[in-house]
Amino acid sequence: MAFRGNTRRDQKREDLVRRNERIRIPKVRVVDDDGEQLGVMATRDALDRAKEKGLDLVEVAPNADPPVCKIMDYGKFKYQQQKKLQEAKKKQTVIKIKEVKFRPKTDEHDYQTKLKNIVKFLEGGDRCKVTIFFRGREIVHKDRGLAMLERVVVDLQDLAKVESKPMSEGRTMTMMLAPVKK
Repeated sequence: MAFRGNTRRDQKREDLVRRNERIRIPKVRVVDDDGEQLGVMATRDALDRAKEKGLDLVEVAPNADPPVCKIMDYGKFKYQQQKKLQEAKKKQTVIKIKEVKFRPKTDEHDYQTKLKNIVKFLEGGDRCKVTIFFRGREIVHKDRGLAMLERVVVDLQDLAKVESKPMSEGRTMTMMLAPVKK
């Protein structure tokens, strides 16, 4: 689907803020672009004052009695709001969950390789889900899977803490590890 500019949903959001001729209330409380209270006046007079300064009359508190309108540059206001949203988005951290799968018969070298991957994930600040997958008759030996998960916990005791203890669900046994705060 090609991008077609503003969608109807975006236009509706934009229409929620009434400005200039869209303000249909007869009297409004007006705040100047410097933040100075001008008092209650007719909407026409407030609109004329805004146009004299080359600015917009924007409704900032529509539920007040009478509604509060501010004389401001609406385009600049929207731009500043957009910048604030971008800054807030930059500061938030996204925690990813990485998964490493073992089998009860995982050999020593494979175990060490997967352990290195878990260490890399934890040092990167990600949580790690350790899964033991049982095939066929291996399901009878759940104690081997539990022993492997306990070995992982012991090997990573200084890097990770157990967020959720080993749980068995069907043919899998899972455990969540979270990095230790330094």
